[in-house]
Amino acid sequence: HYGPLGRGRPHPRAFGSFPRVLSHYVRRERVLGLEEAIHKMSAAPCRKLGITDRGLIKEGFRADIVIFDPETIEDTATYQNPVSYPEGIDYVIVNGTVTIEKAKHTGAAAGQILQK
Repeated sequence: HYGPLGRGRPHPRAFGSFPRVLSHYVRRERVLGLEEAIHKMSAAPCRKLGITDRGLIKEGFRADIVIFDPETIEDTATYQNPVSYPEGIDYVIVNGTVTIEKAKHTGAAAGQILQK
């Protein structure tokens, strides 16, 4: 594992916060609908932080996209093994660059620090 989140013993949610929401609260507990959960993870925080070119799939916006299977997405990180990638995520596109392809990291590092 690489990057600052892969060092030491991070909290398990560092590697599985959103997958946990989707698997536990959307799929199993049905506390949230899938669309509402995705909105709360994407467009809503961007609007709250004043980030105007992210959070939606829309022409002219940055392409930050996660392609996952809502039936299999699952966080795998635990307190005993906190550095563990989730299951059920096939592709991650960051700034239009494929970063995860067929559940494997491509080596791309297209992310950037976002400032208001």
